[in-house]
Parts: sequence; C-alpha cells; structure tokens
Amino acid sequence: MAQLAGILFDKDGTLFDFHATWSVWAQGLLEELAEGDAVLARHLGVSIGYRFADAAAGVAAGFVPASPVIAGTPEVIAAALMPHLPGRDGGALVALMNARAARAPQVPAVPLQPLLGGLRDRGLRLGLATNDAEAPARTHLAAAGVTELFDFVAGYDSGHGAKPAPGQLLAFARAFGLAPASVLMVGDSTHDLVAGRRAGMRTLAVLTGLATAADLAPHADAVLADIGAIPDWLDGQTV
Repeated sequence: MAQLAGILFDKDGTLFDFHATWSVWAQGLLEELAEGDAVLARHLGVSIGYRFADAAAGVAAGFVPASPVIAGTPEVIAAALMPHLPGRDGGALVALMNARAARAPQVPAVPLQPLLGGLRDRGLRLGLATNDAEAPARTHLAAAGVTELFDFVAGYDSGHGAKPAPGQLLAFARAFGLAPASVLMVGDSTHDLVAGRRAGMRTLAVLTGLATAADLAPHADAVLADIGAIPDWLDGQTV
C-alpha cells in the first residue's frame, strides 16, 4: 500500500455539519422563491427533498436521504425547482443559490484548525473537492479560518467536473505530483466515495451527513463517526 501523501475532503457533511448548515439555507431559499406562498414553499421543498417542520405532525425540518441537495450541484438543484417556477431564469436561480450558499452559517463538524493543522504537520497535502461552487466554498473556509491550511480547492465549476466523476480528485493529484493511490478521499456521501474509487484513491466515510454506515461502508476503506477520528485511524494503518 502506498505511503499516504495527501487527503482530499468533501465540504458539506464532512468538514461542516450538513443539517445545521443547509436546512437554514434551504428554508430561506424556498421561502424567498415562494414569495410568501407557504403552500408553494412546501411544494418546492418536496421537489428538492426538504421537509418543513410540522409541529402538529411531529415532523422536524430537514432533508430526506435522496435529496439532490446532499451531493448535487446547484444546476441539479435548480433543475428540480424550475418546473415549479414558470418564468424563472435558470441562470439567475443558480446565482441566487450560490449567493445564499456563501452566506449560509457553517457549523464545523469538529474544531477544524487543530485537526487540519495536525494533518499538515504530518507532511500531508490537503485539498477540498466539493459539488458546491468554488467561490462560496472559499468563503466558507475563510469564515472557519482554515483557508491557508488547504493546498487545493475545487468546486463543480472549477473546470474539473463534479463528483461522482473523479476529475477534481485527479486534478489534486496532478497538481502536486501525487500517485492517486497515495491520496485519501474523505466524504459523507456515496458520490464522494465513488469518485475516490474511480480515481484510484483510498476512501474514508464519515457520518456527519445524512447517509448511514450501511450506505457508505461498501464504498469505503473505513467508516468513522467524524473527521476528528482521522488521526487515530491513520496511526492504526500499516503502509
């Protein structure tokens, strides 16, 4: 097994808690698009797999496991919404989603600075590969104070494609002359892990998104509770 030289992270559900971030984003977006029509807002929510809270029915706000928001690009999410928004411009809708994404409150899954700094101290290159756009991704890293700890940041619009295709991952490896087998892809969705396997990388799943261990285990070398467990996992590996 190749000596580990780099780690690629997904962003939402991996570095940052998925529900705490994207439920706020989804509810605000849907209410804005519905322009005060609560019925339309809920209908739009169904189209992207988001449930509004219903106290009477005992339903909490959140995403269903098949929601395109979990791993889809903004274009995929817009395509699900557009049939219910006649006259809306698709490009403007994507721009609105990206602007709202940049303002979405990010809740780190674990304290990021000590974790990422410790991984850098091991001599590892660190990268981010997200199906979010690159600009809001960089905004989120800056807000968390960890931009300088990443050697590479790619969004779906950075010219390398989107996961589950392996383009972002292979671009990271090429940028630093790393063998794909020496890179670890860490994510909370099957899109992340399938991309890693297609790139010829090792894969590590975390449970801070919406997928279950049963969903992720077939595609991962290991399943961890969160990224905070990575150093101990690395210490237990033989290379």
